[in-house]
Amino acid sequence: MCGIVGYVGQQNVSDILLQGLRKLEYRGYDSAGIALLDSTRPDLHRIRAEGKLCNLELKLKTYTDLPPLSTLGIGHTRWATHGRPSEGNAHPHTDESQRIAVIQNGIIENYRDLRQDLRSQGYRFVTETDTEVIPHLVRHGLQQGLTLFEAALKTIEQLRGAFAI
Repeated sequence: MCGIVGYVGQQNVSDILLQGLRKLEYRGYDSAGIALLDSTRPDLHRIRAEGKLCNLELKLKTYTDLPPLSTLGIGHTRWATHGRPSEGNAHPHTDESQRIAVIQNGIIENYRDLRQDLRSQGYRFVTETDTEVIPHLVRHGLQQGLTLFEAALKTIEQLRGAFAI
């Protein structure tokens, strides 16, 4: 079981995400992470930590690259199902370009087949999780000329299992 939170609005997102994750921490003590979109330029900032949420909070206090204003973001507390508890396996997961960030709760049952197919097309994987196939599938759809919405729908159609993204 994992905790998922997201925010789009006018306020700075990092504090809002942390407040939401505190309420959901009981849904995962293995790791926590957030991804923020910089409001002044199209940069994605991803901060993750192994263990309880307090480890992520400590890391955020010393994170020097945090955008001054970010009003869009996602957060996740993880209870590991695929891949050991580690910072590297913590969500959010990204594609190789670090432009697509994804968090997921559940199990992608066909992730091994999807991963093998993507690897044969040159995609590189850096985690042990089932979730990492999702941003790569979205990227693949974008590279085929689909819109982000179309690429996300095509990705979801390929996934088998019980999950929330």
